[in-house]
Amino acid sequence: MAREPTFPNFRPIRLEDRDVLHNAFFSYQPETSELTFTTCFIWRTFYHFSWCWLGDTIVFLCKPLRGALHAMEPIGPAPRTEVVRTLLRWLREEKGVTSPSVERADSRLAAEVAQAPDLTVLPVREHFDYLYSTADLISLPGRKYHAKRTHIRKFLSGASYAYARLDRTLLAGCLNLADRWCRHRRCEEDMGLTEERGAVLEAIRHFEELHIEGGAILVRDRVEAFAMGELLNEQTAVIHVEKANPEMPGLYPLINQTFARECWKATQFINREEDLGDEGLRKAKMSYHPCRLVEKFRITLT
Repeated sequence: MAREPTFPNFRPIRLEDRDVLHNAFFSYQPETSELTFTTCFIWRTFYHFSWCWLGDTIVFLCKPLRGALHAMEPIGPAPRTEVVRTLLRWLREEKGVTSPSVERADSRLAAEVAQAPDLTVLPVREHFDYLYSTADLISLPGRKYHAKRTHIRKFLSGASYAYARLDRTLLAGCLNLADRWCRHRRCEEDMGLTEERGAVLEAIRHFEELHIEGGAILVRDRVEAFAMGELLNEQTAVIHVEKANPEMPGLYPLINQTFARECWKATQFINREEDLGDEGLRKAKMSYHPCRLVEKFRITLT
């Protein structure tokens, strides 16, 4: 039976593609946070992801609301050099993209194409993912995590809470918290926060269909923090969503620690995605002391 859709007939990502794309991604055992179906699906309205088969490889296009059409990392057997070359030439010759690129390529793909004379590979720091030791996020050991432990103690000294594994009975509470968070942060005045809000709402509304894990902090039976994630590879979880009531100091480190302990203690690492060049977000992610930054690259035609 022929695989559908086939190149160059790209099709927008939809929920019924979940099994095919999830299986392809997980078989690849990725390190970069983009390579999950959940990421592609919840951000599809902003990034307009589409996909098709090119031989035995799945190829992706992305057309963000604020940015140029480009390709994402193809998933298939190595070496993928000819697939990348085909994609980039097609973008230039058929779609009129002046400077076609593959964005957020991982180190494996970068190594595969490194010797191609017509391809250029450059790291893009704002796309690097933050990788943490799961054990460290759970225990918060030593002086470097002193501030995190202090914030959690202050919260616990003034409130009692319950942790619950996320299920359909708590999704309305998550939606309510997402709304409250956006009112507090004035999302309507910040395009980036508006886009993020859309992705968070998609994750909540399709939580069960996406087959992801979640946890919530309840204070007086009301959801005041929640997180959602899934296995990225056999040793790493990726956190897609994390929200906490900004008027309750200490909740962010508490949901971070508790979700890691209750859901991901069997993993070695936790990937908390990229900072997109936002200095505040970069500072927050660095404050948890990543054990490594997962590099990503831009591949272009020379």
